Amino acid sequence: MAELYHEEPNEADDSIYDEDGGVRADFLEEVKAAIEANDGPRVTVLAGALHEADLGALIVALEPEERLRLVRLMGTHFDFAALTEIDDNIRDEILEGLPAREVAEGVRDLENDDAVTLLEDLEPEEQAEILDALSPVDRAQLQRSLDYPDHSAGRLMQTTFVTAPPYWTAGQAIDVMRDTDEADLPDSFYEVFIVDPGHRLLGTVFLDTLLRSKSRALLEDIMSADRRRVEVTEDREEVARLFQRYNLVSAPVVDEGDRLVGVITIDDVVDVIQEEADANLKALGGVSESEELSDTVFWTAKSRFVWLLVNLLTAFIASSVLGLFEGSLQKMVALAVLAPIVASQGGNAATQTMTVAVRALATRELSRANAARIILREVLVGAVNGVGFGILTGVIAGYWFGSPSLGVVIALAMVTNLVAGALGGILIPQILAKFHIDPAVASGAFVTTVTDVVGFTAFLGFATVWFRLG
Repeated sequence: MAELYHEEPNEADDSIYDEDGGVRADFLEEVKAAIEANDGPRVTVLAGALHEADLGALIVALEPEERLRLVRLMGTHFDFAALTEIDDNIRDEILEGLPAREVAEGVRDLENDDAVTLLEDLEPEEQAEILDALSPVDRAQLQRSLDYPDHSAGRLMQTTFVTAPPYWTAGQAIDVMRDTDEADLPDSFYEVFIVDPGHRLLGTVFLDTLLRSKSRALLEDIMSADRRRVEVTEDREEVARLFQRYNLVSAPVVDEGDRLVGVITIDDVVDVIQEEADANLKALGGVSESEELSDTVFWTAKSRFVWLLVNLLTAFIASSVLGLFEGSLQKMVALAVLAPIVASQGGNAATQTMTVAVRALATRELSRANAARIILREVLVGAVNGVGFGILTGVIAGYWFGSPSLGVVIALAMVTNLVAGALGGILIPQILAKFHIDPAVASGAFVTTVTDVVGFTAFLGFATVWFRLG
């Protein structure tokens, strides 16, 4: 069966996606069948030649119990760079399920920045176990990068780059790079860094300049000394702004002594920009920056609880203003005072779900392959938070108006509206996207309408039935 490893995949990499950008259902089922049959050679034929980003998309589309089996069945043919393309929870689950030596073998073939991405979120003891399985040189390089602050340039940079002294000629530099072992060169690079004997950065010679120059031209004569550089401890957001401002493709990273320690390339900065945009978008909806579609129902509900609690307090303040005018209202004054609370909480919960859905649609993380699972997760999150806030609101309302029955009514309405809000928040963006309407622009109005209508109807409807029966 070994010869199967040399077969070409049946389809080109980009054909694993359907028209919505999700992994094609028939391809996914074929991979799942091979995993279920423990057919490593077949899994490798199907997934072994995929680009790391496509392999990452396949991993995300699989069920949680299938992901680790895929990695194990592919063995040495699995590209660990694919793990940098998936969210932290899925990556950590896979890494924790693999032997440290196996992870170390995969990490050894990665660029330093990708290796750091894989290891930085693991527990210290797990990091240490993997680092101990590496060679002393690889271990020292990775440990140095991991010692830099979170979100710093030191965590983002590659430590493999090409340097040359200023007295070399262009011809010498080209000959040395040609004769250097491929494993000692970066996978891709755009310039040669000119350094002095103390490894301090003097300037840069871009490859196009190098190839256009006469072979006898000295590097110090053709280098660009006015090169934008990044401090190793600089925040990655500032690095992204530097790239954006000066249209950089790469930038050297220096320490406090101006010694060259690494290089940051545009592909890493694009990831930073996307992550920061995600964080800002989530913040607008009161969603934790670290929340991912792979999070559990309990963790997701807990992470959203605090923001919903703040909104609950503001809703009670707004309702207490209406209570000042209760003397001029009819005998159902308590219902009039409390009804906005139900609608408001449903609207806020729906906004949280809608924010996640719009972001997932924009990044194509939400597709036909995982839609049912994500919808169920959001409904369960709505139910969990609905029960929690239903009990809390019911106790407060019952005490406030001296009516336990009223507390039961508002609790039932709260559960109903938070579940409805979750459904509206996840389904409406998908429906709008299906009709080629931008869900980021249009979802809010529809979701608010759903939660207001359901909230008032549920609360007043339950109240009418309850008090008639009573």
